[in-house]
Amino acid sequence: MATRFILFSVLLLSQLALPVSGQVFWSVNCGESVIYTDGNLMVWMPDATLISNGFARVVQSSNSISTVLDSLRVFTTRKKNCYSTPVTKGEKVLVRASFNYGNYDRLSSPPTFDLHFDGNFWTTVETSNSGVNVYEATYVTKGDTVSVCVAQTKSGQFPFMSALEVRSVNSDVYSEVDVDRALFLINRFSYGASGIIRFPQDPYDRIWRPALGGTKAKTVTNDAILIDPTGANDPPSGIFENAITVNSTSDSLYLGTISPLNTPVSMTMYFSEVSNLNLTGQMRSFRFYETTSSSSSSISDPISPPYRTMIVRYLYNYTVDSITDISLIATTNSDLPPIINAIETFNISEVLTEGTDSNDVAALALLQTTFDVLGEWSGDPCLPAPYSWDWLKCSNETPPRITSLYLNGYELSGELPDISSMDALEIIDLHNNTLDGEIPRFLGTMTNLQQLNLANNEFSGPIPTSLSDNTKLKLTVTGNPSVCTSGKSCSTSPGTVNSSPGTVSSSPGSTSISRSKKKKKSSSLPAVLGTSIPTFFLIWIAVGVFVILRKKRKAVKDTNKTAATAGGVNENSNWMHKIGEEMMNGVPQTFGSSPSPLLDDSGKSSDVNGQTGAQNHDQP
Repeated sequence: MATRFILFSVLLLSQLALPVSGQVFWSVNCGESVIYTDGNLMVWMPDATLISNGFARVVQSSNSISTVLDSLRVFTTRKKNCYSTPVTKGEKVLVRASFNYGNYDRLSSPPTFDLHFDGNFWTTVETSNSGVNVYEATYVTKGDTVSVCVAQTKSGQFPFMSALEVRSVNSDVYSEVDVDRALFLINRFSYGASGIIRFPQDPYDRIWRPALGGTKAKTVTNDAILIDPTGANDPPSGIFENAITVNSTSDSLYLGTISPLNTPVSMTMYFSEVSNLNLTGQMRSFRFYETTSSSSSSISDPISPPYRTMIVRYLYNYTVDSITDISLIATTNSDLPPIINAIETFNISEVLTEGTDSNDVAALALLQTTFDVLGEWSGDPCLPAPYSWDWLKCSNETPPRITSLYLNGYELSGELPDISSMDALEIIDLHNNTLDGEIPRFLGTMTNLQQLNLANNEFSGPIPTSLSDNTKLKLTVTGNPSVCTSGKSCSTSPGTVNSSPGTVSSSPGSTSISRSKKKKKSSSLPAVLGTSIPTFFLIWIAVGVFVILRKKRKAVKDTNKTAATAGGVNENSNWMHKIGEEMMNGVPQTFGSSPSPLLDDSGKSSDVNGQTGAQNHDQP
């Protein structure tokens, strides 16, 4: 037996619909590079300027559906890829995502992947070789952006998207739904319609598909010249131009079958009388019935649709324990069989997430505005788990906190902005970038920080004592030529070589000094040679003067020893030549015996882990 539900009846009284707040009307043609205007005068913007990741592809001509759905963007890297657009926090939106595989890769292997919105799991998309998958959600936004993401769930099966639409919706539309939950569309039918009804007839661009009903149903046309659709949910007037009914009051009008699900169902039904029964003296009255394999029972009060206006009835939060048919059956006093003009059926979501901690999100936004290379990441940074941004790690608490930043080799340059509001961070890895300026002091205020890797950047000045004295912190600053360790002077006197920049330790609590050079660091060899070579010549001159004076003195004392003295001069000359060779050989031994520690044998730069070259940013 079905659980009880809330039943609403709304009679049109007002003449004007309230305006839509926010006025978001965003249509994205994925995989395209030019603007396109369709037959409904909707402008589709290309996604080439919205997202930098992924590849634009086109379906095979045999699988063509429409200009918009024939192109797509496929994503072969990252855990998830997102499209985002700004909205007003707290406004209601309709979001629609479409997927046409169309055998674009000629592999006849349609992928399966997950679809997310605003950090919430939406559905698993199971594509096929032909045909389009369309998913629609209506909900109240928790933040100031709407993000829709696709996430890879199976190896070798790459997610893609063909089209994305976001529309503002009046806050009174589907007002029976809890603001913390979303409606996921199952179907939306306009019974007896000759074609699809959508914008501009529907102000929110809901897509009403034509349907004929069950085997006993027949189409009838409304004879009213004007039908006022104003009222609940702002439906388009076109859905009331036709209806379906059955031949007699003894026949039931079948609407659909509901299976036991983990999520409850909401059904919204629209009714308008097709004839002026006041002229004929007849009456039309019917009820909702649920029918299982063992029973059939009424689940509503009698319904009598008005002429030239309409009423809306809801079956909200409806669940069943077994397969159940929903039908309309005439009451015993009715002269005419039941009718219905249109129906919408939804699944009701679980409570929507509030998203990642707002302080962490604000700090990430600051990083993204500071470093352009990070600006292409969008969507919730942590949710749904485990689909965080590739360079983050998050906690499992509610709301999740960001605990690690892995931005090594992301080509970040300039000064690091203040991200101290991310006070749950335990690991910050920024090595192999070109960050400059002094090492930020705010890093020393982050009490949960356990590892800080600033190696191979261009930081300068002293290391803040709040970092160097932190015995619980593993701090690495190797490869920053202008950084000095605590207690050492950062200035260099002319003609002297300053002590090597410091590396604060590979083990917590210990400090060591090591020689470290970056590829941009200039060698001190020319300066040393500039002072060593003149000294060498001065020694030669001094020795020469000494020998000459000694020679003259010996010549005065003993003229008979002239030959021997000359031989002594040659001996001294050989001795001086040997000294010169040792001095010159000593220069390369002292200043050029080993290459820079930041260069491997091939001359390419290496990080502290011995990895050579730039990293692939698209892969973790």
